[in-house]
Amino acid sequence: MLKKLINWYQSKFINTKNLLKKEHLNIKNHIVNINGDKFYLAKAMVTDIPEMVEVEKSVYDGKAPWNREAFIPELQPRLDRFYLLLRQQDKLVAFIGSSLNDRLSDCHISNVAVHPDFQDRGLGYFLVAKIIKKARQLRYKTVSLEVRVSNVKAQRLYSDLGFKEVGIKKNYYDGDHEDAVDMVLDLDLYETIPNNFGI
Repeated sequence: MLKKLINWYQSKFINTKNLLKKEHLNIKNHIVNINGDKFYLAKAMVTDIPEMVEVEKSVYDGKAPWNREAFIPELQPRLDRFYLLLRQQDKLVAFIGSSLNDRLSDCHISNVAVHPDFQDRGLGYFLVAKIIKKARQLRYKTVSLEVRVSNVKAQRLYSDLGFKEVGIKKNYYDGDHEDAVDMVLDLDLYETIPNNFGI
């Protein structure tokens, strides 16, 4: 009975989801160690957009899937978006973006990019794991994403983190109209996933 009363009071008078977001998404910029290399982890800001676009161009053969105009609304101060980036010696080398859907209790990873010179060093894994951890702290039920059908390497990384294929989105990507693999991580099952590394 007391639990019902507390839940009712919180739902009526306190926006607990926004309080959780303010608490868990307000990270301090700091140095992290990834496989023996030091990187500077920070929340992305509008001023980082030119470098983010350049990282995308380096990954996608000179074409950036997201341009400046697409990134600007994503990086405005708001509680339904969360972007992180990694720098080494003041050079932006990787970033990840996500949208937070309270209604669906889903954290959707919208983009991940690691500069080719820094791939295969665990940066993508680290960033996706960070997003999963934040989604768990926010008590979300799922983390979702799309990945190119041809990007088998990324699919393997996501599978290693517990994501499961739930479907194919036909002609998903602009330009080449490549299909996307739709993948979802069920956070209710996450404790049972081997090698979840305490995320």
